Amino acid sequence: EDTQQKISNLQLLEQNINNIALQKQQFQSQLFEAESALKELKKTSDSYKIIGNIMVKTKTEDLKKELEEKKEVFDLRIKSFEKQEKEISEKAAKLQAEVLKELKEQNKK
Repeated sequence: EDTQQKISNLQLLEQNINNIALQKQQFQSQLFEAESALKELKKTSDSYKIIGNIMVKTKTEDLKKELEEKKEVFDLRIKSFEKQEKEISEKAAKLQAEVLKELKEQNKK
């Protein structure tokens, strides 16, 4: 694998990291919304859920359970993205070090 190929691979890894970060951010936003909804549910006895284009009254306990389950899913997805981010970042750092070493060697010639 030549230096140019490694640079291309490094750019792909960086794109992957950016994509993962965006996806993680979306789940973090959804997690925040679920947490906010759970806080609001503590303040009220009436609760409503939006289904499609309508809002229906629902049991507060059912809604809390649904939101807690969503929170768990969001947490798991965020942790998964963080693990992927870490693995790809480590791979990119290693590849970047190789590229820099090769470029220095080429400049010496």
